[in-house]
Amino acid sequence: MLRRTARIPPAGSPLGAPPPDTEAQLEQRLAEPTPGAVDALRTIQGDIVILGAAGKMGPTLARMARRAFDILGRTDRVIAVSRFSTAGTEQQLRVAHVETITCDLTDPRAVAALPDAANVVFMAGQKFGTASEPAGTWMMNTVVPAYAATRYPGARIVAFSTGNVYPFVPADSGGATERQPPAPVGEYASSCLGRERVFEYYSLHTGTPVAIVRLNYAVELRYGVLVDIVRAVLRGDPVDVGMGYVNVIWQGDACARALQCLTLASSPPSIVNVTGVEGLSVRALAEHAGSMLGRPVHIVGHEAADALLSDASRSLELFGAPTVSVGQMMAWIVDWLRRDGRTLGAPTHFQERRGQF
Repeated sequence: MLRRTARIPPAGSPLGAPPPDTEAQLEQRLAEPTPGAVDALRTIQGDIVILGAAGKMGPTLARMARRAFDILGRTDRVIAVSRFSTAGTEQQLRVAHVETITCDLTDPRAVAALPDAANVVFMAGQKFGTASEPAGTWMMNTVVPAYAATRYPGARIVAFSTGNVYPFVPADSGGATERQPPAPVGEYASSCLGRERVFEYYSLHTGTPVAIVRLNYAVELRYGVLVDIVRAVLRGDPVDVGMGYVNVIWQGDACARALQCLTLASSPPSIVNVTGVEGLSVRALAEHAGSMLGRPVHIVGHEAADALLSDASRSLELFGAPTVSVGQMMAWIVDWLRRDGRTLGAPTHFQERRGQF
């Protein structure tokens, strides 16, 4: 069961080493394959296609898969597919020996022309901008999955989803397990449940093995809930504690678990919550950041009785504990932001309780 905690664990192994000084060092650390990821890829055969590979997590997962194959002495291809609208991403992946294909996934003819693969990681989706363009979100989150499932019948598919498909649960409940019936709040979360149902439909009707990863929230030094909180404290901005508790997991651990989920793909689909061990108090995180930074903390709002929390017990049983503690993440993020390290400029809006993104 998810632990609810108001105490931030101390920094410790294995990242007690000095924090990365550069983005290149950060990227290297994020994409270091865990032993579990290497063992998982040892048991599967064939190439891996990653659809929607240029988002915040896709490049990390692609490089991790490539490095795991290299450790295993495997020549199987890792193919990253995206529009690659962000300058430099495609070239950086090629330097890491990841093959790339530029493709508009909303074009069914382009998807149909993609190369065969025994393994697919589906990461495409839209969250922010849903309130202003809901049609685009529904297209990306429900129609594009149908194109992908049609193109890759019989392949192992890991489909990224989100803990937003769950209802808010009491903050002291331990979080929603995979057995919790979905009850999404807002169009974004509803469209994500739609994505799951599309993959479920094709899995049941074609026998395609699918694993659904319900993630919340991935964190690295340039993006994530912890970055939002530390940055607010550093700037003297208020920290809203209306969403009193959150789950987080190091992005490298989240990617490793997604690769491990290739071994769990089944028909009907397998569902796995991927997040950290603790339900973390937003207030305590802010106060911890303030203590580390030597800054006052401006708290606004009051903790609601419920929150968007997932119980990661199943993934902990399957994959073990995450390799990076919350305390270590906080220490690294404080160091990064104190040195004016670059961020992605994309707030998570974790405080949102009405599902409006």
